[in-house]
Amino acid sequence: GTISIGDSEITTQKPYRRNVNTVFQNYALFPHLTIFENVAFGLRRRGIKDVKAEVHKALELVELAHLSERKPAQLSGGQQQRVAIARALSMDPIIMLFDEPTSALDPEMVGEVLDVIIKLANEGMTMCCVTHEMGFARKVSDRIIFMDEGKIIETKKTKDFFENPENERTKLFLSQILR
Repeated sequence: GTISIGDSEITTQKPYRRNVNTVFQNYALFPHLTIFENVAFGLRRRGIKDVKAEVHKALELVELAHLSERKPAQLSGGQQQRVAIARALSMDPIIMLFDEPTSALDPEMVGEVLDVIIKLANEGMTMCCVTHEMGFARKVSDRIIFMDEGKIIETKKTKDFFENPENERTKLFLSQILR
């Protein structure tokens, strides 16, 4: 298969040239670096001149600028995930990929991460989010792709997905999840 963003086919491009960034479910922060250094890492590798301003902007967006000198172990899971989001955003991607961004979090930390993602959606960030959080998906998405055993089962606009699913597997899933 191929991967396209808009009219550009990017399958053969090196990953660092695709202008897409990923937020993993396990944060993937460097434990020996400060929060500032974690966010600055990719910017420095890319040769960005004003790293300090870009890091501050990204940390402000996720409301963590005041913790920039701490190490990841000094933060909650929700704060660490927000740092991972800031790091990904600092590279100014055209698309953000989120892989179960709340799965490693305690229930009370889920809200703070979802709030940041909802804020990004409201600001127009294009995102692809793998999630089992159906309330979140309903609130933030404009389209749902439902998969089962690695296959696309149904693709619909969000409202139609929840109100008029066609596939029996989709109907069963929604009946169990939305009780």
